[in-house]
Amino acid sequence: MNTPNDSYAALRYPEFRFFVTNSFLITATLLIQEVILGYELYKMTHDPLALGFVGLAEALPFIAMSLFGGHLADRREKRSILQISLSVIILGSVILYLVFQPSVVAHLSQTAQLTVIYGVLVLIGTAKGFYSPTSSSLKPFLVPRELYANSSTWSGSFYQAGAIAGPGMAGFLYVWLGLDNSLLVVIGLLLVCLVLISMIKKKPVPVMEGQQDSLWNSLREGIRFVFQTKIILYSISLDLFSVLFGGVVAMLPIFAEDILKVGAEGLGILRAAPAVGAIGTMLLLTRFPPTHNAWRNMLIAVLGFGIFTLIFAFSTHFWLSAVALLVTGAFDSVSVVIRNTILQIFPPDHMRGRVAAVNGIFVSSSNEIGAFESGVAARFLGVVPSVALGGVVTLLVVAYVYYNSKELFAVRLS
Repeated sequence: MNTPNDSYAALRYPEFRFFVTNSFLITATLLIQEVILGYELYKMTHDPLALGFVGLAEALPFIAMSLFGGHLADRREKRSILQISLSVIILGSVILYLVFQPSVVAHLSQTAQLTVIYGVLVLIGTAKGFYSPTSSSLKPFLVPRELYANSSTWSGSFYQAGAIAGPGMAGFLYVWLGLDNSLLVVIGLLLVCLVLISMIKKKPVPVMEGQQDSLWNSLREGIRFVFQTKIILYSISLDLFSVLFGGVVAMLPIFAEDILKVGAEGLGILRAAPAVGAIGTMLLLTRFPPTHNAWRNMLIAVLGFGIFTLIFAFSTHFWLSAVALLVTGAFDSVSVVIRNTILQIFPPDHMRGRVAAVNGIFVSSSNEIGAFESGVAARFLGVVPSVALGGVVTLLVVAYVYYNSKELFAVRLS
């Protein structure tokens, strides 16, 4: 039996343990692939825009397919969707491994090789458009409603642990094993993820009125619910604009190689730093949830994210830069826990997939399209000015949302 102050309450459910372990592994694995791929592309091209295109190649198909993925998640058995999507991601990783083989490289121009790489990223982004909303909509079915806040904190912690392990391991794997063997590690870990997903039992599909509505009516219903529920709309909008303009992750290979001059191992530390701050904070949040004064805490967290983004932009010292990124991760984790709790509490069961899809579109827009925006801004403004501008935009967004959402300060999530 779970006590009211049981910090480990959600983890006492076996299927939730399988779920968060998979979340850790797939996050770490895809980030390993992303980091080593980004570093290899920058070595090949020395062009910031090439890094931006990595994000764009995944984001556009993700956005295009995510709402349809959410529609399917609300109307089909979720585990099967996850298994199929993950199998496609594994296929994409296998193709990436093959395209870097010397026998293949010898017969491809650099342009052809880049075309194949970006094409594979489009394939992976398409699969994630189904995987992401389905995974998010499955989580509330694994624990009782009263444990949603606790499960959000733990799922966020496992995600952030993967975000630490992935970039942290990527630099060392690249140095110790080389590109080819690192990609083989990625494929092996993704196969383990497939096994973990298969250990979760199939869940019943929620019955709803209008089950036979057209696809477009279904999608409109999900979008309308998000835009009519102000706390959901503003919470995901804060993430969208702060990371879209304030995120620095895509430009870290340039900071590591040209500004801080710390190489692949330093890049791994920089990539892991935000997640180190996030997981440390999330472990505290299992004891001290931020959901009582949720909206106040949300705005403070995004404000802090913007301030430390500015500190990172102007830092020329490796460890100051790493600490600034660590603190941005700590602030981001607070907003993640609050937003995920909101997304579990407010949508009805029959609409979770579509609401998760809209959230996923906002998140993907902020992360992947943000990476493209960062590449374009860095090309025309320079890397440091582009990151600094992003920090300023984040502060302006917080000010705007504060003045337009004061009634949300009264909302209690716990």
